[in-house]
Amino acid sequence: MNKKTFKEKLFLILAGGFTGICNGLFGGGGGMITVPFLTMLCGYEPKKAHATAIAVILPVSVISAVIYTVKGYFELKLSLGVGIGVILGGVLGALLLKKFSNSVIEKVFAGIMVVAGIKLLFF
Repeated sequence: MNKKTFKEKLFLILAGGFTGICNGLFGGGGGMITVPFLTMLCGYEPKKAHATAIAVILPVSVISAVIYTVKGYFELKLSLGVGIGVILGGVLGALLLKKFSNSVIEKVFAGIMVVAGIKLLFF
């Protein structure tokens, strides 16, 4: 393994660690951190970055969910309704991903991040 490859792997591990901390701390949203890391800093195409983010966030989300449940933060009634929407939306989103160009995906993702940021700052 050459030095550059080691640095890249170390960077990905550190970025993943930061993503995991944020996912556990905020109860999700790790993709909002993982995708920019993979696209802007690592040079991955957006479709690959989004798909990778979903795949790596799943186990972290499961572990976080177990911890939240043990701590008493989990509400079954709320999760059933939201869960159905998330499952349906996730399937639809995954199917739509291949239909849009990388440019469109980047713009939509950026727009969602901006709106979410404004809402958090002002509302």
